[in-house]
Amino acid sequence: MIDVKFKPVTAITMGDPAGIGPETVAAAMLAPEIHECCKPFVIGSIDILKRAAKILNKELSYHKITDPSEANYEMGCVDVLETGSYDTDSVVWGEVQALAGQMSIDWIMKSIELGMAGRVDAVSTAPIHKGAIKLIGIKEPGHTEIYQNVTKSPYALTMFSCHKLRVFFVSRHMSLLDACRYATKERVLEYVINIDKELKKVGIERPRIAVAALNPHGGDNGLFGTEEIDHLIPAVKAAQNMGIDAIGPCPADSVFHIGKSGCYDGILSLYHDQGHIACKTLDFEKSVTLTFGLPFIRSSVDHGTAFDIAGKGIAGAVSLIESTRVVSEYAALMHRKKSDR
Repeated sequence: MIDVKFKPVTAITMGDPAGIGPETVAAAMLAPEIHECCKPFVIGSIDILKRAAKILNKELSYHKITDPSEANYEMGCVDVLETGSYDTDSVVWGEVQALAGQMSIDWIMKSIELGMAGRVDAVSTAPIHKGAIKLIGIKEPGHTEIYQNVTKSPYALTMFSCHKLRVFFVSRHMSLLDACRYATKERVLEYVINIDKELKKVGIERPRIAVAALNPHGGDNGLFGTEEIDHLIPAVKAAQNMGIDAIGPCPADSVFHIGKSGCYDGILSLYHDQGHIACKTLDFEKSVTLTFGLPFIRSSVDHGTAFDIAGKGIAGAVSLIESTRVVSEYAALMHRKKSDR
């Protein structure tokens, strides 16, 4: 999947310094598969990374940089771009702190600055804590909204990558009742159009997009709800009339099983848990989130800050390694597609 002639420059943000992010970053930077697929560097704090590496009993050296062009990208020596001077000694593992929230936001903002300037090809993000960023006045609930708003992108399309599954979401963080009302014909059609556009950017010439049904058995011709008749079928037909290879609505109890064999290039899940449960059951650690629609591609681990185990040296880095690997693969595919034009 990787273009051997091109290794994307991939920034890894450390997330909340009081969570498991620093530990997973320290471990991930020693993973050969990361260095094979990209040119990785860290946006974070050398002092925090040193503390994490010590807990893990990992041997690392550090190279402070001010721009990705200064990085050496050598295994065992972490290139770190710092965003300021912080009282890192006051950061306590596993606690919600304003300073930790500020550091995590500063690292995100630096990744956006570099991405907007074309200095990085991809960004892989360790988890932030919603409570910590609220302490410093951040209104957005998480990474995706911050990246969309700061980059002024018309949309931020969330995609779960898990083996051969590419799962997109009409809604994310809202109640199930609100999510059901949110999945209108117009909104579903808009998502299908955007999915088609973004998948073409990574070299899929005619994406086959399955739209999941909302009700059991796809509503069974209105016996179990009319949302399919009123909204989903018209949305799929409208997409087909635009030349998009959309199908559905497909019963949600089978669409993901069929999709994992590679029958679809993308599946549109109608609400958060519908797609999350499918991917996380298939492979929890290797389910990672990608954000399309930004000036650069961004990925995230699919776990939180795990304050209960932060600083104990037991956090696994599989998810961050997968996040960094997958986003770098997609960045390489996008570069290849642009080069072919």
